[in-house]
Amino acid sequence: MENVIILDHPLIQHKISMLRDKNTGTNEFRSLTEEIAMLMGYEALRDLPVEDVEVETPIEKCMTPMLAGKKLAVVPILRAGLGMVSGILSLVPSAKVGHIGLYRDEVTHEPHEYFCKLPSPIELRTIVVTDPMLATGGSAVAAVDFIKQHGGRNIKFMCIIAAPDGLKRLHEAHPDIQIYVGHLDRCLNDAAYICPGLGDAGDRIFGTK
Repeated sequence: MENVIILDHPLIQHKISMLRDKNTGTNEFRSLTEEIAMLMGYEALRDLPVEDVEVETPIEKCMTPMLAGKKLAVVPILRAGLGMVSGILSLVPSAKVGHIGLYRDEVTHEPHEYFCKLPSPIELRTIVVTDPMLATGGSAVAAVDFIKQHGGRNIKFMCIIAAPDGLKRLHEAHPDIQIYVGHLDRCLNDAAYICPGLGDAGDRIFGTK
């Protein structure tokens, strides 16, 4: 699928395997999530715009590239997406952070918005939407819908694990956005959990049940 990038880097795969382990505790799980987000961000942000600026080195003045334009915007889908934010901020500390709050109906599994706050002017920014899990794709589609409704155009979606159903749904709904996936898993079960997956990412990041 065009605009879908599965990141097969050995370091990313190794850390995802550690995330999957049910014996990985909250602190380590949180750190691994940040590290994976940073490694994925390194790849996802390779097309950030740059412009030459004049810098004086100890030897001479020169023109050298630096990030151009309005700052990057990182927009986690609450709450699990928060676990990936610091990894991206470690690469681009000047990035602005928005938030989209969605909850999933326990019966229909469809998302409902309860919060949306985006940095302005959103239409001039490269926007990275984060959510560790792309399961049914409902939340991801809704989040990108909201961002586009607010004027966002240059959007990337980043998830650590995806199910084929959710990836297909997001790509078909928003074929113009780049989707970065750490690992494409086998399927969804009857409860809409990714298999083999890693359980509930939000609970494991924040230590809740």
